[in-house]
Amino acid sequence: MNKRILGPETEPAREPRVEGIDIPALATALVTSEAPDHPTENAFDGRRGPGATRWVAASDGPQTLILEFGTPQTVRSVELEVEERDVERTQELHLSVSVDGGASWRDLLRQEYHFSPPGTTLERERWSVAEDGVTHFRLRIVPDRSGASCRASLTALILRGADDVA
Repeated sequence: MNKRILGPETEPAREPRVEGIDIPALATALVTSEAPDHPTENAFDGRRGPGATRWVAASDGPQTLILEFGTPQTVRSVELEVEERDVERTQELHLSVSVDGGASWRDLLRQEYHFSPPGTTLERERWSVAEDGVTHFRLRIVPDRSGASCRASLTALILRGADDVA
């Protein structure tokens, strides 16, 4: 019998599983900017919680992330996670969808989060939606409503379809 004793420091790393719609496989991400060490795909790698990988914009100011699907999708919920460990700010998010290839957009919601490190640093949200035939999903981020210099970030974005709403 072959055997190895694994301690916490030697336990094999587990690959995070993709939740919801497999965005990396089904969509092209269009983004206004990304920091080289925090690329867009980090928002879709299945890692969540404090200290998880994340997308961070390369520049200050408003940012847009559009998911362009190769085939129209059914979206029943949107989950989002944002972590801000350094800067006190109020971030504003706008979610919208297109069912006609991006020719027109319908707003789903607008939400604000106030981060106040070291206290309030993580925001998780989940919204139920009823969207069929989604060709494009758009997330606009205003990193600080006051206009202060800071960068938008996103730890996780999960879209769930009719078959995987948990």
